[in-house]
Parts: sequence; structure tokens; C-alpha cells
Amino acid sequence: MKTIFRTILFASGIALVSSCNNFLEYQPKGTLSSDQVTSASNAEALVTAAYAGIGNADMIGPIASMWVYGSVRSDDAYKGGGGVADLQDINFYEQYNLTQAQQGGGFYHPLTWENYYKAISRANVGIRSLTNLSDTDFPSKKTRLAELRFLRGHSHFMLKMLFKNIPYVDETLSNDQILATSNRQGTNDALWDKIATDFQYALDNLPVSQSQPGRANQYAAAAYLAKTRLYQAYEQNDKHQVTNINRTRLQQVVELTQKVISSGKYDLHSDFAQNFLPEFDNGIESVFAIQFSINDGTTLGRLNTENGLNYPHGAPQYGCCGFHQPSQNLANAFGTDANGLPKFDSFNATEIDFKTATVDPRVDHSIGIDGHPYKYNASLPYSSSWVRDPGVYGYFQSMKEQQLATSQFFKKQGPFIGVAKNVDVIRYADVLLWQAEAYIELGQPELARPLINKIRTRAAASTGRTKKADGSDPSKYLIKTYDASGWTQSYARRALQWERRLEFALESPRFFDLVRWGIAAETLNNYLAKEKTRHSFLSGASFTAGRDEYLPIPQREINFTKGLYIQNPGY
Repeated sequence: MKTIFRTILFASGIALVSSCNNFLEYQPKGTLSSDQVTSASNAEALVTAAYAGIGNADMIGPIASMWVYGSVRSDDAYKGGGGVADLQDINFYEQYNLTQAQQGGGFYHPLTWENYYKAISRANVGIRSLTNLSDTDFPSKKTRLAELRFLRGHSHFMLKMLFKNIPYVDETLSNDQILATSNRQGTNDALWDKIATDFQYALDNLPVSQSQPGRANQYAAAAYLAKTRLYQAYEQNDKHQVTNINRTRLQQVVELTQKVISSGKYDLHSDFAQNFLPEFDNGIESVFAIQFSINDGTTLGRLNTENGLNYPHGAPQYGCCGFHQPSQNLANAFGTDANGLPKFDSFNATEIDFKTATVDPRVDHSIGIDGHPYKYNASLPYSSSWVRDPGVYGYFQSMKEQQLATSQFFKKQGPFIGVAKNVDVIRYADVLLWQAEAYIELGQPELARPLINKIRTRAAASTGRTKKADGSDPSKYLIKTYDASGWTQSYARRALQWERRLEFALESPRFFDLVRWGIAAETLNNYLAKEKTRHSFLSGASFTAGRDEYLPIPQREINFTKGLYIQNPGY
């Protein structure tokens, strides 16, 4: 059972409860002031509170799970639930053209904005407080400051990925200075550099390992800095178009990912399934994860409820709420040709028949398919009758983020569900594919091929937990590695992009990948053109290039700053 910082994490003096309407008004409730931090135990409490901050959210203001913003807004998933009016704000995101700056009554993207800045506030309080302690009074000072910088970098990164134009807030700013800080302080590149500075500090000052699982180490910092430089490499103009891919940044990605790879500290799990079972949290593939726990001495435990809407609605063991349903497009993408490779051009021509088609095994780890074992339980086949509104959203159900109701890590509170499964922010498969991507864009695609093939080899071996009760495979698995023939830069790029989609399907990076690569508008409008023939609820949906790559700045934040914040284009 996980015990990450649990003694301090739930201390009532650290808990945050706020009804504020704007992050600029927010002050952590019950936290220690700088002059009260006179002992190592108090300092440690502030650092632990900052770790808690990056997971302190809920289903209407998510910051740990990005299924709303990264999965439903992509070609991977539909909103699901009880029709388009059920949590209609998510439907607005899925339609793209219905997204508004003032929507939500403070929920979803306005609350997500607020929750990330609360987390940044925690980190900044900790940094200011620890700076006042001597190394003698607090021997762990250097390490803990580096962890706080890492956590602040994470929250700023996520905000930038979601909103692009954000105010950067560090510990040096007074309240008055924060109020005067614009969300257009500098160039897009300069903002990436500010975020990178925190990860570089963490890389320079964190140890290679930590005694407590869940704490950031030097390799987590190197990986997150690599991710930052990779996003920064795809240079965008004010209309979000990718105008250049910076080779210097790509080379930094190669070097930083190699630091992680050559450490020998990480590897792929032998079975893909292990990434989605709590028993394997903080395992060999987890580079950095947001920590959750259960039965930890508190009333409810530190549960992740952000995915609690996504369980099959009609399954008696769950009963709520049927959101986050895989798209037909995604299901089709798992089909393979006679050589065990993706059907890049023809995958979406017809709806895949899982009784006859050959498929990538990762489909049965990702998508609930009628008659196939549900979440690795051969005696519990998934039933399409569990779907809440199949007439609107089809018959599939997402599965990676879910746990069996019999799991010791599962808890149901009323109609809602929480689990003590970590959310992996970076896993080793990310690191391998980031390096492969950098090699491809540097014009060295042959160096990328073994990295991609390593991922595919693991997928091919991940069929043990997906078998039916009679020991047979539920699908016709056929997946092979890429050979050198025809492995051009163009083909390698396509293979890399496909691999990221299947490896991280329904884990939510898909939308952000499309934006980074500069192909969001083309990909998603092509997706919609076909989906409109399958699902009438998408008949009016359209993706507008130069607008829909990013969420709007919440209107209440613009109002609060009296127009200091400038709205994103098109809203």
C-alpha cells in the first residue's frame, strides 16, 4: 500500500479549502508563514503541501487527468455520458466552435486555471520560506528547493500547454507585482525559457535517487526539461502555426533523454498492463507521477476523483457515469495490415470488425469491446449494454484509467468513484519516443527506428492479461516491428506519430501532440468530416486554425485584471 508523505499530506493545517473566484486573490489556508518556518519539520510540511497541490483538484477542475482537454478534444474520444447536455461544457470543447471564454460558471477551464495557480502559490510559499533557513537548520534545503522548482515548472508547463499565453509567477513577486503581471510578458520562446529554468535548476540540484517514492529526482528533471525543449522546438507564430523546428532544441532533447536512458534506472514494464494497475505504481517505467493513496489513516484517502465519471454507467458494480468513450476513429487505428503494421491510409475507411481484423494488442488494454475481458478480468466480459447513451456516442468505453470494483485501490462514494492509482506525468515510453521524434526531425530517422521498435516489441508481448476465460485471445493480434526498407524521414515521422497515439491512447496527450506538430486543424477537420457521417451530434463541429489550438483565457481573469490579460486569438 502506498504511503507517500501521508502523515503530513493530510494534516489539517496543510489542507486547502477555498471559495475564491480568482487565483490572484488566493492565499493558502492554514499554511505556515515564512517567519514560522523555523524547523526542518515545518519546512518539510511546506514541500509536501506543494506535492499535494499538483493533485488537488476534482472532476470539474481537473489538473492531474487531462481526459477532458487532451482526449475528448482530439480524435481519440467522445465526451460520452447522457447526451450532449450532460456536462455540456465538455461538449463545447468537443465541438471546438462552441468553446467560450466565459463558459462553465467557473468550472472546467476557469477552475483548472485557478487550481494550477494554487499549486504554483504553494510552491512559491515554500521557496520563499525555505530560502530563509540555513543549511545547518535544514540540511535538505538544496534538494527540497529543487523539488519545489520542479513542481512549479510542472504547473507552469501544463498551463502553457493548455492556454499558451499565461502570466509567469515566481517567488520574487509581491501581491501588487502579481496583479501587474501580464499574460503577454514576452515572446512565446521566452516563456518556454522561464519554465525551462525551473527544470534546469532541478536537474542541477536534485539527487539521482530519493529514499521516498514519488519525489522528483535528477532524471525526472532531465526528462521534464527534455519535454519542455521538445515543445519549444516547434516554434509558433501568433496564429499558432508552426513556422520552424529548432534544431538546437532538438539536440538538447536528444542529450537530455539520453541522460535518462543511459542511467539504467528506467525501462519499459514487461507487460503494457502494468502501467494501468495500482500495484505497479512507482515502478520501473514511471519517471514522474502524481501520487494518490487509500487506507492511509484518513477518512477517504487521497483518491483521484478526476476520472470518476468515466466508468461504465450500466455496469452494476459501477453505475456512473459513462463519460470518455473511445472514438470509432481510434478503434479503427488499432487495426494492422498483413505485415503487422498500421494501416496509415486506409484505417478509417470502414468500421473495424474485431472478430476478423488483425489488431495491435494495445487495443484490449485501452478500449472496452463487447465480449472482451474488462480490465484484465476474464470472468467479467465487457458488455455494450453498459453504455449509457449508445445512440449518441457508440458502444466503446475507455479502460486505462479505470479499476475493477473489487480492487483494494477502488472506492465508491455515493454515485462517484475515486481510485488510488497514480497519474504518470512522464513514463519511460515517453522518453524513448521523445528521443525518436528528435532524431527524426534532425534528419536521422534510422536512430529512431530501434526506439520505436522497442515500444512495439513490448506491445507484442503484452497479451497475457488480456486473455479470455478459455485462454484464447479476444482479438486477432498481429503487430510487427519496422524494418529498414522504406524507412525515410517522412515515413518515420508518420510511424512515430502513430506510435504515440496508440501507446498513449486515452491517456490524453493526443491533442497536445497534434498542436505541437502543427497538424491539429488538418487532422481534426478530416476526423470530423468522417465522424459527421457516423454521429449526428458532431454535425456542426469545426476546428478553426489559429483559435482552437488553445483554450481561451478565462473571462473572469481578464475582468479581474481590468483587461491586463489579453485574450487568445479568435475568442
